[in-house]
Amino acid sequence: MGEVILTMKGIDKSFPGVHCLDHVDFEVKRGEVHALMGENGAGKSTLMKVLTGIYKMDSGSITYEGKEVEFRSTREAQEAGVIIVHQELNMVGDLTVAQNIFIGREPRKGIRIDDKKMVDDAAKIFERMHIDIDPKAKMSTLTVGKQQMCEIAKAISHDAKLIIFDEPSAALTEKEIEDLFTIIRDLREQDLGIVYISHRMDEIKVITDRVSVMRDGKYIGTLITKDSSKEDIINMMVGRVIYEEPKTKSAVAADAPVVLKVEGLNAGKMVQDVSFELKKGEILGFSGLMGAGRTETARAIFGADPKTSGKISIADESGQLKEVTIHSPQDAVKAGIGYLSEDRKRYGVVTQKTVAENTTLACLDKYVDHFFINKSKEIKDTNAFIEKLATKTPSPNQLVVNLSGGNQQKVVIQKWLDRDSEILIFDEPTRGIDVGAKNEIYKLMTLLAESGKSIIMISSEMTEILRMSDRVIVMCEGKVTGQVMIEDATQEKIMNLATRDID
Repeated sequence: MGEVILTMKGIDKSFPGVHCLDHVDFEVKRGEVHALMGENGAGKSTLMKVLTGIYKMDSGSITYEGKEVEFRSTREAQEAGVIIVHQELNMVGDLTVAQNIFIGREPRKGIRIDDKKMVDDAAKIFERMHIDIDPKAKMSTLTVGKQQMCEIAKAISHDAKLIIFDEPSAALTEKEIEDLFTIIRDLREQDLGIVYISHRMDEIKVITDRVSVMRDGKYIGTLITKDSSKEDIINMMVGRVIYEEPKTKSAVAADAPVVLKVEGLNAGKMVQDVSFELKKGEILGFSGLMGAGRTETARAIFGADPKTSGKISIADESGQLKEVTIHSPQDAVKAGIGYLSEDRKRYGVVTQKTVAENTTLACLDKYVDHFFINKSKEIKDTNAFIEKLATKTPSPNQLVVNLSGGNQQKVVIQKWLDRDSEILIFDEPTRGIDVGAKNEIYKLMTLLAESGKSIIMISSEMTEILRMSDRVIVMCEGKVTGQVMIEDATQEKIMNLATRDID
């Protein structure tokens, strides 16, 4: 590691009713990967937004490359070589890779855009990154992993000196994560300073040199990664010990009644002859590699995608299984199914609506009083859910966009609890959520199951599958390759099933 490239001292930032940053210190050296960690709402993103000119700090100082600075916009920060690679990809699908990388900064020959130079320049960046991507390819044809690489190429094209990676691996496969780490190591060798924001503890141990931790808007401390344990970092993040022991015994009786039965479900190429049962009070884990068809199966059950064949049966009030016809999400909701999408911002919440409006979204008829929404009842019920789930929000009238990821997820859960759905599908329930908020979601799921709700949990995290599931369904290339009771489940057994071919 070289000299310090960035020093942030005593950074303070408040919004109405919220003290987001409380005199925070942070530094990055050239040639290091420095992790910035903390629970959702700890202030990590706000600190980076202050750095890159999105927010103006109330007080404090920023020294970059030996000079005191205060960027007034992201463009000004980019021109100085400070770039953020966001978790949500910011690409235009109908443009080519090269056009996306140089959008707004296209090389010109006179008044015309020099397409050849733009393609050549993009090719040189990919060559420097040691990855094979065609600059002329349309962005929409690339995998999520390659789109992420294009975001990194875009950052490098700005002559970056400090790159901030915000949850870069959230949607990547294991192979794509390895490629990402190779690129980050190469950037480190080129003496760039790198800030790495992630909730994946295993990644932090593999790729970073130092870890700085924030909690409740305050700087807690910095650790040398190789000299620190996972428990050390978690304790600093949450101020308490969190245990992640796997479940050793199912909490559901062998003779528990079946509430959902899926038989021979087919939907496109990714759902092929899928059959399984879900019992009352059970957390049924769905495991498999990316592209296994787990989300597609959930969407077909929920009516978000059309099924070509198959039978779905749901228990009625007397406990008898009866076939249901589900052509749309509305049909699924009426049948008692709630779906928490892996993309909560796109499908789970309306970010520009309030917590109360989102909570009551799935059952507005309950709140209509003479053609108008009964706001007092809406606020009263929402407050009850906020208290029950310990959702951190200044009020039920707060816009969801202003909440942390973990609390946005809780608002989605509030919506389905208000609907009183008996079957809940949790698709990647803790993606992009810190370890403390994860623990709260896990406790909530356990309480829901204990109260008689039945849960399908789709997760790419093996530790999550082993910690939460009573039984595990494993998929590979659109087919169910096996099921494992949690008493018999191991990472090796699940991975063998997840990579097994079925004729």
